[in-house]
Amino acid sequence: DAHVPDEGAALLVCNHVSYMDALILSAVIPRPVRFVMYYKIFRIPVMRWIFRTAKAIPIAGAREDPALMQQAFDRIDAALADGELVCIFPEGALTKDGEIAPFKSGVEKVLQRRNVPVIPMALRGMWSSMWSRRDTRLGRMRVPRRMRAQIDVVAGAAVAGDQASAALLEQQVRALRQDQP
Repeated sequence: DAHVPDEGAALLVCNHVSYMDALILSAVIPRPVRFVMYYKIFRIPVMRWIFRTAKAIPIAGAREDPALMQQAFDRIDAALADGELVCIFPEGALTKDGEIAPFKSGVEKVLQRRNVPVIPMALRGMWSSMWSRRDTRLGRMRVPRRMRAQIDVVAGAAVAGDQASAALLEQQVRALRQDQP
């Protein structure tokens, strides 16, 4: 996308609809992206190999594992210092209803340590895909209503890191999504 810089560090923030979000974003962003992902997914052997190869950054909640959470913020900061793209899903979890949940303050913690441009992004159409939690019980995969869903990835203009807040970025991602879950 034209808003993602060709070089230099940037923090990408995006709504989180499905387990395929990182793969879809990787396919449309022409540079390598370091994704911050919930640590438990790294326990699945095949996924662990994929995410380590992709240099994904595991993160835990402060109550679950404060040391791992701190280590994640250190890794994010190091990646940004090295001029890499880092993507976080500030909702902190997959949507359960197709709506964007309030953004958590972790994005602000990242930017307090490293003032980099922030690129708001939105995934549209994923909620109707077979990869979302729509029409599921206990998050199990379902038979899709349509074999192919129209999926769009939209990016907005960069926001200066020192002017970004979780609330502002949430508002921008919502505007980019245009009520198209």
